[in-house]
Amino acid sequence: MVMKKSLLVMGVIMFIFYGCYYDKASLVYPSTNINTCDTTGVTYSNTITGILNANCYTCHSGTAAMGGGIKLDTYNGLKVYINNKQFLSSVMQDGSVPAMPLGGSKLSTCDLNKIQAWINHGAPNN
Repeated sequence: MVMKKSLLVMGVIMFIFYGCYYDKASLVYPSTNINTCDTTGVTYSNTITGILNANCYTCHSGTAAMGGGIKLDTYNGLKVYINNKQFLSSVMQDGSVPAMPLGGSKLSTCDLNKIQAWINHGAPNN
């Protein structure tokens, strides 16, 4: 009788121990959608203009009346604000200049990293 109780107790303990083995969701359900942000090969023509088109050109391009006269739809127009550091400061929303996009949510971390990488490489017109 004692032997049966001991085996039963050991069985329950083993069940609990092995039942808790995969108690971390990351081990049970590993992520198949790993978000990566590739900041290599960032170019003005393929990367930066896409980010600007999606977030800035509504107010800061062509004849848009809302942009306070700030035009970012050409390389030379953008380069002025890159050189005086206002562009990066505004999209990073660091508080030294008005945060952009105005009234919108902050750019994604990936987009900000791409912009920063492009600027760190001299903001080439490529």
